[in-house]
Amino acid sequence: MSGHSHWATIRRKKGAADAKKGAIFTRLAREIVMAARDGGGDPETNVRLALAIEKARAGNMPKDNIERAIRRGTGEDKDATAFEEITFEGYGPHGAALMIDCVTDNRNRTIAEVRHIFSRSGGNMAEAGAVGWQFDRKSYFSFPAEQLNFDKAFELAIEAGADDVIDSGDTVEIIGPVEVFKTVGDALHAKNVVPDEAGLRLIAKQELDLSVDATLSVIRLVEGLEELDDVQEVFHNVRLSEEALAALEAE
Repeated sequence: MSGHSHWATIRRKKGAADAKKGAIFTRLAREIVMAARDGGGDPETNVRLALAIEKARAGNMPKDNIERAIRRGTGEDKDATAFEEITFEGYGPHGAALMIDCVTDNRNRTIAEVRHIFSRSGGNMAEAGAVGWQFDRKSYFSFPAEQLNFDKAFELAIEAGADDVIDSGDTVEIIGPVEVFKTVGDALHAKNVVPDEAGLRLIAKQELDLSVDATLSVIRLVEGLEELDDVQEVFHNVRLSEEALAALEAE
């Protein structure tokens, strides 16, 4: 996970300048829909939904859009489009392993779009399970250290059942088993901590070391996939070195 929080900060800064608001709203709305579908429409009892709503508000999504997405997820909106969650696997340039979480209303369209991006970048999609064994799905939280310092975050996380707490300078990251997501989320909420990122992430069991140029070519593929409307998250196993991060920030 080294370098992840730094990269996320770079992406947020770039996104604030050039992101397409419509595409952002689509992604945020689908996260709310899936959270409400899986855990119900009450954010008081559904941590994933509460965090999705917080993220949507931070992205300036109108209240009506948020409420409509919740109704679609709970089934109250009978005319709503049916979505499904799919995870695709593939290999990018230089042997990089990638996992792509999607939410779509048209599986065939999404497969075609993802395959096109892989082909254009010198990579290829893989059969289910061919790549996934290299990753573990974990609960993941990232928040500014000014909201809760590392020592207090460490104590909170261990008590909540997390596996690891990372001091990334201005940011603190908490990683733990899937089943502690709600416990950690509730504990952070009780401390008035608002995470920059919170969710279930696929984390590489072993990171791949590449040159700066090779790393950038993989990140180009990741960014191309992330531009697709149906793609929610892209995970990879490439270690983001300080040199690669500096090159990304300079672009």
